[in-house]
Amino acid sequence: MKLPVQITFRDIARSEAVETAILERADRLDRFSEHIMSCKVMVGMIQKHKHQGKLFNIRVDLTVPGSEIVVNRDKAEDIYVAIRDAFDAVKRKLEDYARRIRGDVKLHEVESHGRIARVFPDEGYGFIAKADGSEFYYHLYNCVHPDFDQLKVGDEVVFLEEMGGEGPQANRVSRGKHKTP
Repeated sequence: MKLPVQITFRDIARSEAVETAILERADRLDRFSEHIMSCKVMVGMIQKHKHQGKLFNIRVDLTVPGSEIVVNRDKAEDIYVAIRDAFDAVKRKLEDYARRIRGDVKLHEVESHGRIARVFPDEGYGFIAKADGSEFYYHLYNCVHPDFDQLKVGDEVVFLEEMGGEGPQANRVSRGKHKTP
């Protein structure tokens, strides 16, 4: 962390034990991102409710390059539980921020486009031809929508390419729009 952690107490007496718990949690955040510029923590007590007693509030503001991460945890009866929950939430948001900065994104499989070339309804399989001339085997269990019985020769379909034991196969076959390259 570039700057020291700033801890503010509101409507509650300053406590060395609470400060230590906060500083330990804040130090652990450096494991998830080395780019934390500042950390401000506000510890407060929510006005007493006649049925609930003391309720604590923890607000954590982290400043990172290009963004600010803010977490506000309310209504915990134990101040240490409130601190734990607030910093766990900050940790999750900081991990998400670090993934975005690194460019880690979930890659989705690219669907291929083709047309039903041949169907063997009695045997429960067929072949899909792509525009480049390659063919893919598909089985009735690989059809998502519509059912195998409703696909006809010439229908445009989308599918996922896979390599099977006998060669290229189509998985998750469904009727779709054909896109020209």
